[in-house]
Amino acid sequence: MAEATKHNTPIKGGTLVSDMKSLFSIIKTRRTVAFAYGFMFAFVAFTVFLAFNPNPNSGAPWFSNIFTTTSTTSGSGSQFSSFFSSFFYSNASSPSQQFQSSASCPQPQPSGSSNTTLIKQPPSQTQPIVNSDKPQILSPNQTSSSPSIVSLAPKNSSSLPVVKNQTQSTPSSDKATVLEANQTTVAAPVTPVAVPANKTTSSSPKSGSSKSDAEKGVTSNYTAALNKQSNGTKSSVSVEQGKDDLIKSLLSCDLFHGEWVEDDSYPLYEPGSCPLIDEQFNCIRNGRPDKDYQKFKWQPKDCTLPRLDASHMIELLRGKRLVFVGDSLNRNMWESLICILRNSAKDKSKVYEAHGRTHFRGEASYSFIFKDYNFTVEFFVSPFLVREWEMPDKDGSKKETLRLDLVGRSSELYKDADILIFNTGHWWTHDKTAKGKDYYQEGSHVYGELNVLEAFRKALTTWSRWVDASVDTAKSMVFFRGYSASHFSGGQWNSGGQCDSETLPIFNETYLRPYPPKMLVLEKVLKNMKHHITYLNITRLTDFRKDGHPSIYRKQHLSPEERKSPIQDCSHWCLPGVPDAWNEVLYAELLVKLHKKSLHEQLQQQKKRA
Repeated sequence: MAEATKHNTPIKGGTLVSDMKSLFSIIKTRRTVAFAYGFMFAFVAFTVFLAFNPNPNSGAPWFSNIFTTTSTTSGSGSQFSSFFSSFFYSNASSPSQQFQSSASCPQPQPSGSSNTTLIKQPPSQTQPIVNSDKPQILSPNQTSSSPSIVSLAPKNSSSLPVVKNQTQSTPSSDKATVLEANQTTVAAPVTPVAVPANKTTSSSPKSGSSKSDAEKGVTSNYTAALNKQSNGTKSSVSVEQGKDDLIKSLLSCDLFHGEWVEDDSYPLYEPGSCPLIDEQFNCIRNGRPDKDYQKFKWQPKDCTLPRLDASHMIELLRGKRLVFVGDSLNRNMWESLICILRNSAKDKSKVYEAHGRTHFRGEASYSFIFKDYNFTVEFFVSPFLVREWEMPDKDGSKKETLRLDLVGRSSELYKDADILIFNTGHWWTHDKTAKGKDYYQEGSHVYGELNVLEAFRKALTTWSRWVDASVDTAKSMVFFRGYSASHFSGGQWNSGGQCDSETLPIFNETYLRPYPPKMLVLEKVLKNMKHHITYLNITRLTDFRKDGHPSIYRKQHLSPEERKSPIQDCSHWCLPGVPDAWNEVLYAELLVKLHKKSLHEQLQQQKKRA
């Protein structure tokens, strides 16, 4: 049946037409199939070409870069990738549109951390960037390859969380991407908009676990910037808080109960740098071989004594008069302070004695002018604080006495000073004062004999009454410096006493001497005064320092007689040396007083406003 049908001839030549149509249908089908196979082969070849085309900046697999919905392209890789992506996705923006979008609406990026790393990750850990509305969060040990990225985050930016050991990742769209740990991204170039100070980025990543020099530069520069920024942010707060804490500790601290500790940062000025030191105190110039006595500072038990900031103290003294009144031990302290302050003066030629003097013994007073800062540091000689006197004796000669009822002659010259520092003590140990025979006088009466402690009390009472009556303590700060210990061994200053073999302080308190009875008298007088006087009780502080005296180094050139039996100075102090610590105590007390004054003024202002 089938065979019959095949050879059956249709009417009107229909068989010929059908045969021709069948022939052309077969040819048409074969051409179509051939074209389809050819197109597929070309497509596969093109795809293979794209897949293995080298991209030096891409550390991610090729397949996901082609067939995912990303609009991010490598900045220096093959241009076919972006073209192919736009060919398949009608919604993808053109490269020029992406560039404009990034430039006009920059997305804040996380700041690089101090441990920034740029490490190429293996393909198995790669995930493409996907357009998303979620913020971009970088996880630990995350890296990116972004050759032209500049962080737009301002200092202290908290717009995006940042974790250590991570780098920036910049998507080409306005939407951020969430990345998991240990992922690598390939980011398109971004137009630089803002660069935080001292922050840099590496131009290209390098493989391997060790950091390149460029990466070290990123780390070190950024760390330095953070440290600098941190210091700048915290310095004002920490300094102010430190000042407050310091003042609070000083307010409740006994500055005079402590010990001497070694400190290589001392002395406060270099030996030989101050030409104003008297020969009597200039031990190094006079040939003293050891210098360890200069390397100690006074350390109270319950607080820290602040190092004397000479630049700050100069500012505190602007427009003021600071006056020392007393004996040669106050001259010792006066010279110490002048050298400390002069060391911080910008122009030392403008620090000079008012009368051009360069030696400071024999005159009644001296005044050092700090011209650029408009203040003076002065010294008035008054070893007893009361007046030395002369009266006719029975044989017509003049007899020296001490008027216990009159203050020193120069008192009117310094009563208005802004800061007054008094002392007396050593001259009360000399033979004439110690014996007290026909020496002490009140009015026209000369005591045939008077106990030295009673005479000392009378003299201090006269001084205290004068201060209460004549010194405006609302304007002037008044200090009294206590007795400075001597360390004569084997005699007194005029009877063979020595201390030249001492090179170390006393460290065991049991070897300190009892508190001087004269200072007990002083404390009682100060307590009974109408106005408060600050007592600089340096007696115990100095008793430790048997090593600090000039001893035989009180003169540069000794005569042959002096070499045979030199008179040693075991009362005064070498400079630089122990009196520098007295001035540090004075500085601390000034800080406390100024703090109290400031609080008082604030309180008065609040009362006026109320």
